[in-house]
Amino acid sequence: MPLLTRMIGAPLSVDIGPGAVAQLAPLLADRRISSGGHVAVVVGPGLGEEIADTLRPQLAHAEFSTLADGGVHEAYELAKRVRAGSFDAVVGIGGGRTLDVAKLASTLGGLPIVAVATSLAHDGIASPVASLEEGGRKGSFGVQMPIALVVDLDYVRRSEPEMRRSGIGDVVSNLSAIADWQLAGAERGEPVDGVAVTFARTAATSILHRADGVADPGFLLALAEALVLSGLAMATAGSSRPCSGGDHEILHAIDHLYPGTARHGELAGAASLFCAVLRDDAAMTADLDACLRRHGLPRTPAELGLREDQFTAAVLHAPATRPDRFTVLEHLGLGEREVAARVRAFAAAFA
Repeated sequence: MPLLTRMIGAPLSVDIGPGAVAQLAPLLADRRISSGGHVAVVVGPGLGEEIADTLRPQLAHAEFSTLADGGVHEAYELAKRVRAGSFDAVVGIGGGRTLDVAKLASTLGGLPIVAVATSLAHDGIASPVASLEEGGRKGSFGVQMPIALVVDLDYVRRSEPEMRRSGIGDVVSNLSAIADWQLAGAERGEPVDGVAVTFARTAATSILHRADGVADPGFLLALAEALVLSGLAMATAGSSRPCSGGDHEILHAIDHLYPGTARHGELAGAASLFCAVLRDDAAMTADLDACLRRHGLPRTPAELGLREDQFTAAVLHAPATRPDRFTVLEHLGLGEREVAARVRAFAAAFA
């Protein structure tokens, strides 16, 4: 009998909107995740603690803890507490780092994860990947997707505008990642998952040409949905391939060589523009450039806070960050002089 359909992993519930946090306790009960509220709640400092205070009366049987630095070691410690206790699920409340700690801890502890996002800085809110620091270096860990996702737009609007803009850079970089995946398919016969590509492209194009911005409720709703779609794309592909190409290789190289330079999505947006130029893709270059300009995102090495020689070093180091991945960087195989010339021309063209 032919296989007519396939199963795609997705959250049981996605709740995006103002006041969504107030519905967390009913969600846990109605979705039979935890009818009695026996959950391990981990929050980030600041806004996460404020939300925890509002939830304590609703979740009388929950155990609350606050992260310190959000490193891998905290995920391991949380996993130990989860395994030793009697919990139905882990609930992560906060930004990307807090959710990544909760996702890794829940995976190690064998419990479902409910993600409550308070910012839209990147597509980690619903992805099967956690990016956390270990021994001074950031690494990526395969984790389970959230069983339920809550994005409270009231709290998102209170986050820094730069964080909301960062999410734009991350989601539109999907276009560069898709082009790299298709290049790998053409050059190396790598299987390309059309369903994952559809999710990732739909996410990017839903934001690419919008005229409103991060101060507008409609835009934030669209951005949240786009980041969720990016997470679904990665879950469908079984890897970060549909949302991570040469652009993310450059991003990870910058994080390694020059930590603290810029936010994840800011780096992703600028690096995707550079990769579009490398591909000589005029249409993608124009679209990405217009989008990044419209939302005030950095586009050049200088706007990222890097010298041209530093950006050159990052491009040269980029393939080593994902040795198994074939992108435009590996395809061109440019040497140091050639990369330096391309970076110099890129910086001049978009200054």
